[in-house]
Amino acid sequence: MAFGGIVALGKFDALHIGHRELAIQASKAGTPFLLSFVGMAEVFGWEPRPPIVAKCDRKRVLNTWAPYCGNVAPAEFSVEFSSVRHLTPRQFVEKLSKELGVCGVVAGENYRFGYKAAGDTSELVRLCEEYGIVANIVSSVMDKTQLPVVTSSTNSKEKGQVSSTRVRHALAEGDMKYVSELLGRKHRLKLILPEQEGLISKGSNRISVPKSCLLNLSPKDGSYGNCSFLVDYNTQLPCKTVIDSTHIHIESDQKTSWADVLSQGCRVISIEFDTSEGVF
Repeated sequence: MAFGGIVALGKFDALHIGHRELAIQASKAGTPFLLSFVGMAEVFGWEPRPPIVAKCDRKRVLNTWAPYCGNVAPAEFSVEFSSVRHLTPRQFVEKLSKELGVCGVVAGENYRFGYKAAGDTSELVRLCEEYGIVANIVSSVMDKTQLPVVTSSTNSKEKGQVSSTRVRHALAEGDMKYVSELLGRKHRLKLILPEQEGLISKGSNRISVPKSCLLNLSPKDGSYGNCSFLVDYNTQLPCKTVIDSTHIHIESDQKTSWADVLSQGCRVISIEFDTSEGVF
């Protein structure tokens, strides 16, 4: 961590508009970083689940935040959760100050930290002041649609704020307009093309990729029109996407598109979902 960095604290799974707001506030005080923890699922024995944003796509998303953050794209800094799991709130802040050289933190109003989430934002502010770190607590970005979302007893802080839980729920419903409102962008699905024997091609305008090739969370099974197939960051082809229990089917009216893609040796492909249509 570079000296003078301002870190936004959180999980940052979805990189939604609430997370973006934390980065915006961090950028007002210095060079913005997102500080998150990796390996929580392994430590707690949680069942693995696909990320909302593919790991290989996170930098692109953060680059789109640059215009909101003083033309500086936030960088990510990850800490192994196992290395901080047993730290008290004081020890955690001390680590931020002495080991990471953090001079400022930004956190949401519901942020908890320290062993067994013992510390709240008021303690964060107090400890940061003691260690010479500027702390900024940011109000939650609320979901303007106020659509209901299924919550568990472990998520009792759900008060209608934008959250990764809401994004996952919207994807499970196939409501891509709602997903885009929560994310502040279109949802982009990333897949690794299998070897030729694992790729089903029907004519020149359709390919089918097994769901095992997905790099992030797909929407609900169904048919989605007005999608964009991305050959690279500069080339977009209109397509229709059909998702069933086993495969992602991509159809294009451009007869030569798939031949071009396969001849280029492209392994990672992208599907971007239109915001005006959901599943049908």
